[in-house]
Amino acid sequence: MASGNKRSKVDRQRMPAAIAKGYERYLKVVLALPGTEASPGPGTLWLRGTAVFETPSVRVCGKILSRWRTEAEGALAIRCDFLDRQILLQVQPDVFFLTDHYAHYPMILMRMERVSSAVLTDVIERAWRFVAPAKLVKQRDAVAGAAKR
Repeated sequence: MASGNKRSKVDRQRMPAAIAKGYERYLKVVLALPGTEASPGPGTLWLRGTAVFETPSVRVCGKILSRWRTEAEGALAIRCDFLDRQILLQVQPDVFFLTDHYAHYPMILMRMERVSSAVLTDVIERAWRFVAPAKLVKQRDAVAGAAKR
């Protein structure tokens, strides 16, 4: 199943190498999921007030899945339901955290240089299921179920 994924390169000059490497690892996993697309494209800038940002994000069928927080934290903000968020914050506070900005929104901040591959893959899958249209989730589950037979 082709998902029409597009990949944007991270500007490695703007973030530490360990974080950039973690973000590239994230993109490799997330962009393999159906309906995902990285945006804005390389070199695309957007204006917020008087500041100009180049903040990569990933969307699922047009809905935000994650956003790179370059402003201060240098972490990835990824969609997450509130129950999973509480569990992640308690179990791995060195990897996951919140700011006041996200307190009432279903997202969590993740330090890419500290997250293990297994946890990263699980968090991505849960975030994708949280955002993806039900029809797309059912299609993915059907393909996975057929592959197990």
